[in-house]
Amino acid sequence: MPITYPYIQYGGIWTTSQATDAVASGTWAVPPTPKLYAWGQNNYGQLGLGSTTAYSSPKQVGTLTTWLTVSSGLYFAAAIKSDGTLWMWGRNNQGQLGLGNTTSYSSPKQVGALTNWSKISTEFSSAATPFTVAIKTDGTLWSWGYNAQGQLGLGNQTYYSSPKQIGVLTNWLTLSNQYNHVISVKTDGTLWGWGGNAQGQLGLNNRTNYSSPKQIGALNNWSVATAATNATLAIQTNGTLWAWGFSSFGQLGRGGNGKYSSPVQVGSLTNWLNITSSRYSMLATKTDGTLWSWGFNSFGQLGLGNTTNYSSPKQVGSLTNWSTISGGRYVFASIKPDGTLWMWGNNTQGQLGFGNTTYYSSPKQVGSLTSWLNISANYGTLGIAKT
Repeated sequence: MPITYPYIQYGGIWTTSQATDAVASGTWAVPPTPKLYAWGQNNYGQLGLGSTTAYSSPKQVGTLTTWLTVSSGLYFAAAIKSDGTLWMWGRNNQGQLGLGNTTSYSSPKQVGALTNWSKISTEFSSAATPFTVAIKTDGTLWSWGYNAQGQLGLGNQTYYSSPKQIGVLTNWLTLSNQYNHVISVKTDGTLWGWGGNAQGQLGLNNRTNYSSPKQIGALNNWSVATAATNATLAIQTNGTLWAWGFSSFGQLGRGGNGKYSSPVQVGSLTNWLNITSSRYSMLATKTDGTLWSWGFNSFGQLGLGNTTNYSSPKQVGSLTNWSTISGGRYVFASIKPDGTLWMWGNNTQGQLGFGNTTYYSSPKQVGSLTSWLNISANYGTLGIAKT
């Protein structure tokens, strides 16, 4: 199983060979001690600290230095270690932890004994619909948890408390799930969706739910996609941005509200790079390193210094050094190439990590560390730093 290492440049992971090349060229050093940190809401033990005590500034989770990637769901969390093992903790009412039961845990518990987990995505939008999807290093796709709309992709609406493989294909590449649907890009550049579709969020030109993966259109030039609540946005390899579903707060970025059940282009620019969602809000980076946001903004989560909703992309400040981005429930975060961590938006649970519960409507640096590698923002936020 190839060991994977997180990297800062626009999110993602190195494979072993890529990491070796990066070290040899001097462009990146493999982090020797990636530690896991958590802060924010902790009512179900979702911070993994062995308690239900909330913290408004980062606290290290255990003493291990082998964490690689994290995903913070709503009241539960997941992480993958360098040995390829998968660990989960927090609320488990629908079996979303994959541990074969519905018992909640306040410290990390290993999911099975396999050592080939690669990518993980946890649902962070609604406490009523908790489920998890994951990809292994062999390209297979797995899911577990809540399944009333068929969002597990298993061809049924049965809940599962342990990982179940979706089909037999081995070419799954990316994952994004929120509320009741999943969006994924395969290694061949095709785009796929499944689950709830009442607002056309699957992009299949209808509003029918699907309990198994369905290809969205026939194009094979998709690079990244994000599932929002009742909406989806995606970027093609040519840098164009596309959206579909329900634009209740302007989150489709096309100006105004409306519904689209198949992909429609957002503007005409060709320099979009990455995108993430925060329920009804969107955050994206361009190839020039600028940061852009739009949609719902009652908590200042758009980072624009106000609480005004916007139905088309607005630049966040004037900096050109934004890199990794993450969205949670009414909160956003970003890691810059210099390893600094920045957060903004809702802070009722101390999830921004500033030692208080004050909302911030503009990006604000979390502490002074310059070694952040990975971030997953939510009511309970998780981060990995190599300190």
